[in-house]
Amino acid sequence: MLHNTRTPRKPKIRISQSDHARLSALASTFAARNPEASDELLAELERARVVADGWVSSGTVRMGSTVTFKPDSGDRKTVTLVYPGEADISAGKVSILTPIGTALIGLSAGQSIMWTARDGRRHELLVLGVSKPSAEEVDGTQSLAPPPPAVAASL
Repeated sequence: MLHNTRTPRKPKIRISQSDHARLSALASTFAARNPEASDELLAELERARVVADGWVSSGTVRMGSTVTFKPDSGDRKTVTLVYPGEADISAGKVSILTPIGTALIGLSAGQSIMWTARDGRRHELLVLGVSKPSAEEVDGTQSLAPPPPAVAASL
């Protein structure tokens, strides 16, 4: 008897044209130094729906977004997705070239994704909310997009 060993399908993601271009160049630049991270990022970029910069909602994870999520391993976490040179885990700034950073890009509040940590273990996270990158804040306040009602009720 065959067992169903399919891995869950990854959620649909959206990435702005400018993030897609910058992240593609970043992945290419890091290919020799960190091929696993580069390949993982390129795979996410290839499956993403690329949209005009103004067509990415405030509730979608972009570079510079602050994301609140619930990992399968514990309590809620809030991080900001940044480029490698800006990463500082003690300040909650996670590099796009980390497994969790790559998993977060393009997700929206309410979506979940399975990702593989550097130690090879599989994890799942659920995005609870996303705030716009600070450069896009018009009135100086952060806009945290709440999860859909069905997700909020299950928390």
